[in-house]
Amino acid sequence: MDSSLIASDMQSEVDTVTISPQQRTEPHIPNGMLHTPLMRSIMPFINGGISGIIATTVIQPIDMVKVRLQLVDSSQMGVPKPTPLSIARTILAQGRMLDFYAGLSAGLFRQGIYTTSRLGFFDMFMKRLQQNHQEQETAVSFAERCAAGLLAGGLGAFLANPADVALVRMQADGLLPAAKRSNYKSVVDALVSITKAEGVRALWAGATPTIARAMSLNLGQLTFFFEAKTRLKTQTQWSASTQTLAASAIAGFLSAVIGIPFDFVKTRLQRQKSGPDGKVAYNSMVDCFKKVATEEGWMRFYRGFGTFYFRIAPHAGLPWLDN
Repeated sequence: MDSSLIASDMQSEVDTVTISPQQRTEPHIPNGMLHTPLMRSIMPFINGGISGIIATTVIQPIDMVKVRLQLVDSSQMGVPKPTPLSIARTILAQGRMLDFYAGLSAGLFRQGIYTTSRLGFFDMFMKRLQQNHQEQETAVSFAERCAAGLLAGGLGAFLANPADVALVRMQADGLLPAAKRSNYKSVVDALVSITKAEGVRALWAGATPTIARAMSLNLGQLTFFFEAKTRLKTQTQWSASTQTLAASAIAGFLSAVIGIPFDFVKTRLQRQKSGPDGKVAYNSMVDCFKKVATEEGWMRFYRGFGTFYFRIAPHAGLPWLDN
């Protein structure tokens, strides 16, 4: 064999495995910091919190109108029934545009806790279920998705209840006469003021309907969303973003139907304060349901359904737009 050919082949092999000085001194990190086990485990919580904060900022005016609708006592004779439009007109006529964003700091604080935890817990539960089913070569059932959504929602709601109380108080403050308003400066001011005046337990006022509301909403926002998205993937040729938006609309509607009665009761319980005699209008979630149904009618729970739907629908699909 020609020696020149042998030398050429040997040189080619040497060139192939040549390592630069920089490669010798600086080890290559293939995955990077964002792909470490720690970051992979906490990213669902971070993404959930960011998406919740964005959605809250966008729909805060709708949420404020929804709360004002729920706090109007319809049992009073001669009082016209308010509508979302009439409430918005009243605020604009009074020149109080900033009222639309009353309680924004509390809303952002609440979403930072609630959405971060509920989406993070749901993702954690689903990954565990998927891992178990992969070992058994089976699929995660609809019932298991429901259980994961309910548990994640309940845990998130319990952790975020103090911020929820502050949000309702700040949004309702504008309904009071000027002399009786608390004029909370921020969510921190509201939390401190409520604790000083009513005790720490007041921060968990309405916790039962809040948890029930969150569990029912998660059932729609997470479980129904993924179920609708799965069916749309197999039965339509739509783009991924269109499927996500459609699934979000479906999940948001079902969430609103199930969750708005609990949301109504939650708002009433968190808004109420003890009177001079130490008594409150509603003693519990069940008591509130009974009194409102008797005095104002069952349909009172669904007043403001449109504002409630447009408030929660973005939360169903926004975190998953890149899926």
